[in-house]
Amino acid sequence: MDPRYDILFEPIQIGPVRAKNRFYQVPHCNGMGHRWPQAMAEMRAMKAEGGWGVVCTEECEIHPTSDLSGLALMRLWDDSDLAVHELMVEKVKQHGALAGIQLVHNGSEVANYLSRMPPIAPTAIPTGNQPSVQARELSKQDIREVRGWYREAALRARKAGYDIVYVYASHSEMTLPFQFLSKHFNQRTDEYGGSLENRARFLRELLEETKEAIGDTCAVALRITVDEMLGEGGYSANNEGREIVEMLADLPDLWDVNVSDWSNDSMSSRFGSEAGQEDYVRFVKDVVDAPVVGVGRFTSPDTMVSQIRRGVLDLIGAARPSIADPFLPRKIEEDRVDEIRECIGCNMCTTSDFLAYPMRCTQNPTTGEEWRKGWHPEKISPAGSQDRVLIVGSGPAGLECALALSNRGYHVVLSEARDVLGGRVVQESNLPALSEWRRVADHRTHLLSTKPNVETYLASRLTAGEILEFGFGRIVLATGARWRTDGVGRGNRLPIEVTGGAEIVAPEDVLSGRKLTGHVLIFDDDQYYLASALAQRLCEDGCTVTFVTPSSMVSPWSEYTLEQHKIQQTLMSMGAQIICNKTLTAVHGGTATLECGYLGTESTVEAGTVIPVTSRSPNDTLYHELHEMEERFADHGIKSVDRIGDCLAPGTIAMAVYAGHQHARQLDDPASHVSGFKRENYFQSPQQSSQA
Repeated sequence: MDPRYDILFEPIQIGPVRAKNRFYQVPHCNGMGHRWPQAMAEMRAMKAEGGWGVVCTEECEIHPTSDLSGLALMRLWDDSDLAVHELMVEKVKQHGALAGIQLVHNGSEVANYLSRMPPIAPTAIPTGNQPSVQARELSKQDIREVRGWYREAALRARKAGYDIVYVYASHSEMTLPFQFLSKHFNQRTDEYGGSLENRARFLRELLEETKEAIGDTCAVALRITVDEMLGEGGYSANNEGREIVEMLADLPDLWDVNVSDWSNDSMSSRFGSEAGQEDYVRFVKDVVDAPVVGVGRFTSPDTMVSQIRRGVLDLIGAARPSIADPFLPRKIEEDRVDEIRECIGCNMCTTSDFLAYPMRCTQNPTTGEEWRKGWHPEKISPAGSQDRVLIVGSGPAGLECALALSNRGYHVVLSEARDVLGGRVVQESNLPALSEWRRVADHRTHLLSTKPNVETYLASRLTAGEILEFGFGRIVLATGARWRTDGVGRGNRLPIEVTGGAEIVAPEDVLSGRKLTGHVLIFDDDQYYLASALAQRLCEDGCTVTFVTPSSMVSPWSEYTLEQHKIQQTLMSMGAQIICNKTLTAVHGGTATLECGYLGTESTVEAGTVIPVTSRSPNDTLYHELHEMEERFADHGIKSVDRIGDCLAPGTIAMAVYAGHQHARQLDDPASHVSGFKRENYFQSPQQSSQA
């Protein structure tokens, strides 16, 4: 190991327990939780194996009034939930890591869809998750009962074997203790409302009572927001945020500090950089004696060392970087820093919490598949044959397939028609604020350059006849897709009418550097990130931009990546005209016809140039040409010709990377992509149910 990084591997005392190093996987959601407990446990175990000194759960409900259904999180209502926790703790501790649990009650923000119990809050207010439903105000007797729920959950956590138990008061309205702290949620006039001391009383009591219950053997951590990022409308590090820390300084064994809300804490790379929270949290170390952990999408070991040596943090917290590379600590320890799979900050991982499916990552295709498919991020089965593999196309699917196949021991030839590897990733990373996405290509390109069993050919556009004559045993086509220019997408199932010499420009033309001027209309029926990023680029170039979408907001799917508000805010601040709930139906010369999604009425807007971002067509001509020669495959030693990624079915970059990895894993057994994964089926007998 480079001695510069020795400090990262120093043990740290956290109350009554000791972490083996400074790498701390902070609590993060994963879409598995109690619903898929074995998958969740193996995912956490992989981080412990990868060298993280502390591995924590996600949010863990403590009571039926904290029911987070239909999300897939952890649950600790009673002893019947212990088995899930014991499994995770056992898996984590097998690798020498401490296990932490984040106990939570979300107060007014829970829907209680399963328990059907009324939400609770400091003050009677509408809930954030169910229309026409209000949380009931807690009486002082209720508050005593809630404190009892926390205490019982903490005792169960210790019984399960956890080393660190959280009192969670962070992420804005997401937690009940925060709701007591915030004037926006707490309008009480008794000893739990009004002054900051009163608003902090509930949190103080939780900390004191948790320490009294389990503090002799378990560390008690406080996860808390120190800045609401609301300016004068909220508390910050310059006023009440600092006062709260000073007020509670001696209570927690560990301070886990961040900013609110979740979109600011887990800010995407499009809007925030590595170590972006430093200015908000650095004061905490000046106030408290206990160790401090914080996050900042840390991927650089030099940045990590700087945080510690300058007294910003004691432990390097990570959620997203630990997902992108569970073996990040070990790679630093083993002097393999250049192999770190760096988080790109796309927030594909956060979508799993909103949509309740097992977590996925653009950079790490194995996450969520550790138990289900038995995939390990650092280990892969050896080649099942001596077949040479030709991969045509070096986008995210082709690069990942080539890398995984080379790790298996196959001889791989990678052919790319352009003069640079990376495909769509390289093009899209040139758009405003998407530069970190290029890490998807850079990581794989670098590792492939070190492989003696990989040959790479640029500017090599191949024909079907040439491929046939090469005589490769396996042929994989990863030739991508191209955006349609006829307007066909989610809303328009037929091409739009285009007359009068109107200029229709494909997104690829702008991505390739074509400069546009004048009035440009972008029609977004894809509804993720690309249309808004193109609009931002054109605004920067001085174009007059009209952004049209059938949705009620800009880039609605980016709500799941915590970006929607910031994306729309950015375009509005740059002067783009935003037209929602309208579909593009025709383009005539310099005008575009729009149809209202509700009334069907038509209107026109100026549009010198139109860029439809609607749907893509696979670049699969080569695939079909080859299969027209299928009767000649055997004569040329060809065993298979397959297409992967966007060439098969256009999707996200994460889907393309996954497709490339899956194909490489299953090259010897193609049918296993359907049959080769496990499911968690659970049935509780009537006798077990009555006992529970």
